[in-house]
Amino acid sequence: MAARKPRKEVHTVPTDKGWANRAKNNRRISNHRTKALAEKAGRKVAIKRHALHIVHKSDGSVATKRSY
Repeated sequence: MAARKPRKEVHTVPTDKGWANRAKNNRRISNHRTKALAEKAGRKVAIKRHALHIVHKSDGSVATKRSY
């Protein structure tokens, strides 16, 4: 059986200064003042990368997951 590729992920997470999008390796992709702007940007990146977009709540728990 062929080995599976690691799944690409984009996380929309809260930060001290607003919201950020981060890659699976915790590398910052973008920063935003509002969650809505961060989600929109994260969705675009996830679509481009054919990745899983994971949106977190302000407490850090997972709110939604969408695969693109």
